[in-house]
Amino acid sequence: MTSPSQASSAQTRRQPPVPTRTILATIGLLLATALLLYMLVHVLQVVTWLVIGAFFAVALAPVVGWVERKVFGGRRRSLATLLVFVVAFLVFAGIVTAFAVPLAQEGTKVAGQLPTLIADARAGRGPVGDLLERTHALQWVQDNQDRIGSFASGLTSPAAGVLGGIATGVAGFFTVLVLAYLMVLEGPKLVDGTTNLFEPAMGARIRRVATDCARSVTGYLSGNLLISVICGSLTYVVLKVSGVPFAGLIALFVGLADLIPLVGATIGGVVAVLAGFINSVPAGIAVLVFFVVYQQLENHLLQPLVFARTVKVNPLTVIVAILVGVELAGILGALLAIPVASIIQVILRDVWDHRRGRPKDEPTVGEERQVALPADERDDAPARPAPAVGTPAVGTTGAGTTGVGGAGTSARD
Repeated sequence: MTSPSQASSAQTRRQPPVPTRTILATIGLLLATALLLYMLVHVLQVVTWLVIGAFFAVALAPVVGWVERKVFGGRRRSLATLLVFVVAFLVFAGIVTAFAVPLAQEGTKVAGQLPTLIADARAGRGPVGDLLERTHALQWVQDNQDRIGSFASGLTSPAAGVLGGIATGVAGFFTVLVLAYLMVLEGPKLVDGTTNLFEPAMGARIRRVATDCARSVTGYLSGNLLISVICGSLTYVVLKVSGVPFAGLIALFVGLADLIPLVGATIGGVVAVLAGFINSVPAGIAVLVFFVVYQQLENHLLQPLVFARTVKVNPLTVIVAILVGVELAGILGALLAIPVASIIQVILRDVWDHRRGRPKDEPTVGEERQVALPADERDDAPARPAPAVGTPAVGTTGAGTTGVGGAGTSARD
């Protein structure tokens, strides 16, 4: 008789070897995965442009559909797409102009007054000269002229890098614009071609899930724009009351910066607070207090509530998604975190509906409202088997018999 160890060793020896085809297929899959990751790393900029283009395409697709139906009677999608993108480009150009024109005017004034400001600063006159005299900055500059000169000469290469970054940003903007335009224009054909590859029921399901995902992205954009309008409007009121110049321009910048979740209001607030302190100390303190209070209200009250209504995502999920997105992809991750979380929620809910059954109409929170019934009184409890004829049940007393199956002592005995 063989022992268990000998039997297991004999079974191990009888196992067939791994086929060569399986080994080669595994190696091929590993090499293909490594090549895909290598290509993804090197085309990361292109992937980023594609993601941003798809984001704006999904956001503008409902507007294009509305214009196509109402203006062109359900035809001429190309003209409807062109009209919507021209209007969007004009709005963007108007915002840029609203920033560029005042900045250019103020820059021209500063350039004209720069020689006088430098002369006053060297002589210790004016607000700048008085500040330099009190902080002994002029003496420090005179003592460190060689070091400052070497530092200024070393700024040429970073300046070239900044110019290269600006050129890349401009090219990326027009690339994203073209990609979004083509995605909106060819979107229906792409969706129809993709859904036709599946069975009708599965194709309808994919189309329904894609529609819900697009609606979540549109809801995120509308919610984010609403919060930015609120932030810009309140900032304009505070700056105007405090007497800070260029209140409209600064409020517009704060509203655009607030499009970035969590940190956008802080970025815009720094500029507004600096402008307030340049105007006067009380104005700077008032603007600072406003932004400290508003930042807390937006992050913990306004943003979760608005996004929970427009994107249909739990407020806790909103905050967690933003934090994870910032850690993974910085500002871009913060912008895309909420719509991505909403898309994941839509897909998971659809999978749950089709694989495990639909969720309850009212989720269970805390204790159940209905008292649980004993196991023998439930509708789904298994029926008890009936005892055989002439055989008493266990633990019962028959006619003059105690025990199981009449095995016992009769009362007459």
